[in-house]
Amino acid sequence: MTINNDWMQRDLAVLWHPCTQMKDHENLPIIPVKSGQGIYLEDFAGKRYLDAISSWWVNIFGHANPRINARIKAQVDELEHVIMAGFTHQPIIELAEQLVAITPQGLDRCFFADNGSSCIEIALKMSFHYWLNKGQSRKKRFITLTNSYHGETVAAMSVGDVALFTETYKALLFDAIKVTSPDCYLREEGISEEQHSLKVFTEMEQVLAKHHHEVAAVIVEPLVQCAGGMRMYHPIYLQKLRSACDYYNVQLIFDEIAVGFGRTGTMFACEQAAITPDYLCLSKALTGGYLPMSVCLTSNTIYQAFYDDYQTLKAFLHSHSYTGNPLASAAALATLSIFKEDHVIDNNKKLINCLAKAAAPLKEHPHVGEVRQTGMVLAVEMVADKATKKPFAWQERRGLQVFKYALSKGVLLRPIGNVVYFMPPYIITPEQIAYIIQVASEGIELATHSAASFINNASLANFKDPA
Repeated sequence: MTINNDWMQRDLAVLWHPCTQMKDHENLPIIPVKSGQGIYLEDFAGKRYLDAISSWWVNIFGHANPRINARIKAQVDELEHVIMAGFTHQPIIELAEQLVAITPQGLDRCFFADNGSSCIEIALKMSFHYWLNKGQSRKKRFITLTNSYHGETVAAMSVGDVALFTETYKALLFDAIKVTSPDCYLREEGISEEQHSLKVFTEMEQVLAKHHHEVAAVIVEPLVQCAGGMRMYHPIYLQKLRSACDYYNVQLIFDEIAVGFGRTGTMFACEQAAITPDYLCLSKALTGGYLPMSVCLTSNTIYQAFYDDYQTLKAFLHSHSYTGNPLASAAALATLSIFKEDHVIDNNKKLINCLAKAAAPLKEHPHVGEVRQTGMVLAVEMVADKATKKPFAWQERRGLQVFKYALSKGVLLRPIGNVVYFMPPYIITPEQIAYIIQVASEGIELATHSAASFINNASLANFKDPA
């Protein structure tokens, strides 16, 4: 038995993996990773995989980044953790100061947690509690967009709308008001993204007019609905939404957990609409892909609604054991330092153009419905019929064929259904971009032109075991 297979069998004996039907691994080998360096992961047999999805969208400056490594190593000898109730420490203070400085004006306070879903829970609870403290107890509902995704905890699922993740748990969820997404993929021919986004916003305005008296906040993923298939829309929608929320006295939550920190081409997606949300939720790339951490930024106005004598019970008594962890704070500080010192946002403009140019030929593929891009996010939608954009049946798992082919070529892709997407680390080179697009193109060709018998029967015929 090879070393890879040995680790795989030990894994299967004790682990239950996230977002996985474990029975798949009867035919699809798990890849045991021994090490990471730069844009590559390496298994125990020495095979390397180019990490084209930033290891679930978190690792923006590469694996084993020397500057982030050094900052964490220095911190671990100083302070590994301390309770954040009644105590504080230097890294978390400096991190909060820097986040307040670089986020849009008006976001003055940082409430830290461990992960993205927890951050969403904080924003939802804080918004509800704010209105309660202001004597408006009727404002306890939330408006969300169709096809949205905000995490896997119960409240986060309640404001999500990807059936794959929510339908099973429907009985547990609270009732959110769902408004049609401004997703531009299925817009009418000849209609621009801006025109479509404006047209769709009419429904949001009508819903706000009808329900504002009972709504605490609207929650959206700005510009890109990531887990919903990398569906994208125009920033004009966000501008209109901010104005409408102000008019109807409803708060606005931006879930930038996936798209913050340069992913859409600006440091934060809300910058492209030149607006400030009431709550800005950040995680994933915050620590450069090193340690779990999230932060909900909000305004001093909202903070003051909780600031009172203890006996009033207005305090926000939400907590997590590892809130503000010093090691995660150190990783985040190093990450922000790299952004500043290396002029990352400006340099990414070249990579954004490289992605667009490399993927352009795929627009002509007979089974590609759309190639869409927002900054450092590029997605290719595979379809059964190009003219009508009819999708392949999800049961055929065409994306899985692309995934397996890419692994055989040393590239880590993880398609979402029929959508092959790229969210690479910001250290990727133009040559590496060309390679991952080439591999994806070959995988798409294989997956979309294969006979049904291949899709159903040849599970590993074109997959090379990395062992």
